Amino acid sequence: MLLLGVGGGLSLPALMTLAMSGVSTEDAGLASGLVSTSAQVGGALGLAVLATISTARSQELLAAGASLDSALLGGYHLAFGISAGLVLASIAVAATVVRRTSLFTPAARGLQKAVVRAAREHPVT
Repeated sequence: MLLLGVGGGLSLPALMTLAMSGVSTEDAGLASGLVSTSAQVGGALGLAVLATISTARSQELLAAGASLDSALLGGYHLAFGISAGLVLASIAVAATVVRRTSLFTPAARGLQKAVVRAAREHPVT
C-alpha cells in the first residue's frame, strides 16, 4: 500500500501536467475532465478484466484438483503477472512516445522574457 501511495503521489501530478500542457485555456476544463474520467474508467475496466482472468484461472485449477488456497494463489499470480507486464509495456510506450518539449507557448515565453527584462530594469528595493 505504501508503494502504491508513493507511486501514485509522484506520478499522477506529472501525468496531469503532461496531459494538460498542450491545451488552450478555453479547453482546460474539458481536458481535465477527460483525463480524470479516462483514469477512473480505465482503472475500473482494468480491475474488472484482471478479476475475471483471476477467477477463471482459479476455477480451472479447482477443476484440476488443486486446493482452494492453491487455486486462488494461482489465479492471483496470473493476474499480477499480467498487470506487471502491462506496467512494463506502459513504461516502454511512455519512454518512446513522450517527447521533451517546453510547457511554454511562444507567446508565454515572450511574456516571460518581458517580465524578466522589466524586473532587471526596475528592481524592487
